[in-house]
Amino acid sequence: MAVVLPNTLLTVYVLQHPWARDANGVPVPPPPGVRPAARGTWPGSALEQPEGAWSLRLDPQAWPVKAGDTVTDTSGRSWTLTGARNHAVPGCSAADYVQATATLNPPEVP
Repeated sequence: MAVVLPNTLLTVYVLQHPWARDANGVPVPPPPGVRPAARGTWPGSALEQPEGAWSLRLDPQAWPVKAGDTVTDTSGRSWTLTGARNHAVPGCSAADYVQATATLNPPEVP
């Protein structure tokens, strides 16, 4: 396993989970284009993978995050998370991190 060091500051925007429900019990997503308040900004890592997806490493304070949440960096790039997992290292909380996969907004065109 390789150690991935922070290469940027990442800001996490978390949607309300679960979404509010209408009178019929159907989940109602938030209005498009409305970004929730930032949860925080922490050092993290954003690495593009060979197949075009992105691998993000977030500070554990960003947890919980889920698919659909947004992350931005200091250069103005923005990603939508497609999955996330909290990694806790037994006996060494300084090494804890959140591993996330994401797509760049808008996607890069080859």
